[in-house]
Parts: sequence; structure tokens; C-alpha cells
Amino acid sequence: TTGTFTIPVMRKIGIPAVKAGAIEVAASTNGQIMPPIMGAAAFIIAETIGISYFEVVVAAFIPAVISYMALLYISHLEALKLNLKGLPVADLPRFWPVFKGGLHFLIPIVVLVYLLMVERWTAGSAVFYSIILLMVIILYQHVAIALRSDTMNAADGFRAGISDIYTGLVTGARNMIGIAIAVASAGVIVGAVSSTGLNNAMVGVVEALSGGNVYVLLVLTAALCVLLGMGLPTTANYLVVASLLAGVLVELGNAAGLILPLIAVHLFVFYFGLLADSTPPVCLAAFAAAAISRADPLKTGVQAFLYDIRTAVLPFIFIFNTELLLVGVTSIWHGIVVFCVSLLAILCFSSITQWWMFVRMRWYEAVLLFVAMVGFFRPDFVLDRVYPAFAPMEIARVATGETKIAAGRTVRLHIVRETNYGDRFKLFRLPKIDNPSLKTYGIELDKPKDGRYPVTNVGFSSVAEKRGIRPFEDFVTAIDVEQPGRPAKEWIYPLALFALGLAVGSQLVRRRSG
Repeated sequence: TTGTFTIPVMRKIGIPAVKAGAIEVAASTNGQIMPPIMGAAAFIIAETIGISYFEVVVAAFIPAVISYMALLYISHLEALKLNLKGLPVADLPRFWPVFKGGLHFLIPIVVLVYLLMVERWTAGSAVFYSIILLMVIILYQHVAIALRSDTMNAADGFRAGISDIYTGLVTGARNMIGIAIAVASAGVIVGAVSSTGLNNAMVGVVEALSGGNVYVLLVLTAALCVLLGMGLPTTANYLVVASLLAGVLVELGNAAGLILPLIAVHLFVFYFGLLADSTPPVCLAAFAAAAISRADPLKTGVQAFLYDIRTAVLPFIFIFNTELLLVGVTSIWHGIVVFCVSLLAILCFSSITQWWMFVRMRWYEAVLLFVAMVGFFRPDFVLDRVYPAFAPMEIARVATGETKIAAGRTVRLHIVRETNYGDRFKLFRLPKIDNPSLKTYGIELDKPKDGRYPVTNVGFSSVAEKRGIRPFEDFVTAIDVEQPGRPAKEWIYPLALFALGLAVGSQLVRRRSG
């Protein structure tokens, strides 16, 4: 819908047809991740994982906003590369009259968000009363216009309003037919997955292909989400990919040592399911945009995918750094810092993908921007390279008590579990206690077999039993313990700013020198 007027405007100022269509595709795809509605998926995500709509919107806020700001930045870079100028002032519509003319239509949206996020109403009730309010506004608008007209009276305006409402209800019902069929079909898939054990089979396949490597696991999951999401509307897209892959990602992610909040996992699969719209060869949104821009649809899809890489990188970041979803953020100032550094990071990434900032980029400037991006997005990753959070311990000495575990430290057990679907790699975090040892945690180990220590007994109601460690099925392969005195990860931010400053300085010098 928006492409019918945005693409011609972009073409008018000189943006090539392929890039004009691709920018619209990227913007439309991002519209599905933008709160408060998120293509209606926000309500389904909240219902699926059992949290409030408010929590979903809060978690999705920063990734969506910085992704849109990065797209605006990419559009600016494209204009710089092409040396484009904006439309003449005379051709621009006057802001206030246009804004005032449609301002009243924002009222139902504001009311909807208020009822959902402040009053915490259910989605059904909030939407119902927002629609009623919209009907009242439409009637009032038509009656007011009729009263100002010399040829119409209030009754004529009322009838015109009723006609618009009827047309809107009919159009909405027709649009819902396709979504209802898709969601019903997705329900069949969900039922088939839960009743046939397909989920366990997929765990085995994905784990075997990833070889226990968490990065390969995430790439495989992302690729499967894109594949499964091709050609589906937003809601059905999410239901299909979440039912098939969210559980897989949780189980294998926890096994790799990641503490994955459910909202992070479901947003991960949701993001990549949506990216199918701009990923060739299906790329339905690209075909729609190409019909308007009259460009090659596959070229438009490829260009849109290049623009959407900035959106694709975000799920990989918030899986490892959940602060991007405001999980673990303790104050408003903490949230502002997270937003600012995340915005700087994605702008650095966008410059790298476009190979442009103020002028064409050199390789060493790209390296500096990449260093800055990693420092802003993953300060914990950088800190782990010089000061790991956990240090390994010798299993045999810990099992016999020769090596004591210091009090008040988190302990991690790396375990291999034998199942009917093959070996499963799991990682268990044991809590901080005053006198930590395998015995106090309720774990007894046998002599090693092939370098693995079998768990022979788990104490009744012990920490180990509550964590889910199983005797005769689990084998301990490694033990590590939290290191004390580790610096705060925020110390990495000044280093990232320094790298960014060097890149910006180099670009400015080169621009002045011509």
C-alpha cells in the first residue's frame, strides 16, 4: 500500500528503480517488527509464551527502532553515493495541513496502545473498543463535512459514514479469510509436530549438523526459519516457525551454555521468518515493489536482502546480549545507554555493508568500524577474550574433594546425555552456595569412561535433581567455576568509541582532501 506513493517519489528524485523498490521492501518488512502491533504477531507471541502484551512490546522496542533508523541512514548513504538532491520546496506538501487532516485517525491507535499497555486489557477487548471509537470518528467526520457543505445535510453525512464503515467491515472480513486459512493450516502443522515427535527429530538433525557449535546452530535455525516462512502472512509465519524451531533453539541453546529468555527465542524465529519476504527466490514483497517501480523483481529482492542484513544481524545479537531486549536492564539510564550504544553499533554495521560513510570506505576504516560494532553490541564477548567469566577445573580433583570450590561462585557442569536420538550436550548452572562441592549439590560420579565421568547418583530433592541432572544417563565432561573480580563489560564502550572516532576522523580528513 505505501509503495504506491513512496516508490514514485524516490524515482522522481533520481533513485534507481531497483533501489527504490528495495528500500520500500526493507521498510515494509521492518513494519512487521515495529511495536505496538507488529503485524498482529505481538498478540500471538504474548499468548504463545504466556507473558503480557506489554512485555512483548518492551522487548521488541529497541531492535525495531534502531533497525528503522539504520534504514534511514542507509537511504541517506545511497543518496550521498548518487549525489542526489531532495525535492524542491514548492513540490513538498505543507506539513501541518496534511498532518491536521488525518490527526484524528491516530486517536484509536493511541487508545488501543493505552488500553493494552497501561490498563492491561486483553487484546480482544482493547481492539473491540478501539474499532468502536474509529466508527464514531468516521461518522463524526462525515457529518461535520456535510454540515459545512451547501449541498448536503447531516443525514447525508451520516449515511456516507455508515457506508464507509460497512465497506471497511467487508474489506476487513475479506482480508481475514486468507489469514484465517493460513493460521488454521499452521494449527494443523503445530498439532502434527506435537503428536508425531517431529520436534525431537529436528533437535537431532539440527544438533548433528551444528556439531554442538552454537554459531552454526543459530545460522541453521535462521536458514530454516527463512525457508519455512516463504510465502506466509505474518501470523501464520510466526506460528509455523515457532512451533517447529523455537523449542529446538531453547534446548540446544541451553546445552551450549546460553541462558535464553523465551521472548528472545521467539523474536529470533519471528525475525527470520519475516525476512523470507525479502529473500530470493520467493521474496513476495520484492515482486510487489518491482511491479510499481518496473524493475527486475529478483534484482529488487537481492538489493532488499542486502538492505535487510542489518535486521538479520539483530537476532544474533539479542540472543547473546539480551539487554538489547531490555532483559536485565535495571533503570531508565541503563536502558538509554543500551539504546545509544546499540544504535551506534548498527550504524557502524550499515556503513560497512554500504562501504560508505562520508566518502567511499577504505579497508582499514571498515576494520575500525567492525571493531567498534563488536565492542558496542557484544562488550562481554570482547571482555571474555582477556578475562573469561569462568575458569576450568579438573573433574577428578573436584570429585575427590582435593580441589575445593570457593564459596559464593557459580559452577557450570558440561554434560553429555545419552538419549534414543543420540547424545545430547547440556550445560547446567549450579547456584552460589556457602560450601560448594559435588556432594553438597547432590552429585556422585563414577570412574571416567572415555574421558567422561558417569553420574551414578543424584540426591533426593538436591540442587542437581531440581536442575534436571539424571543418574545413569548423564556424563560430566567438564567443570568450570566463576572467576571473581571480573571488570564490568561497560569498560569496553570507551575502546569502541575510540575505534569509531578513528574511522570518522579518517573519513573527514579524506573528504576534505577531495
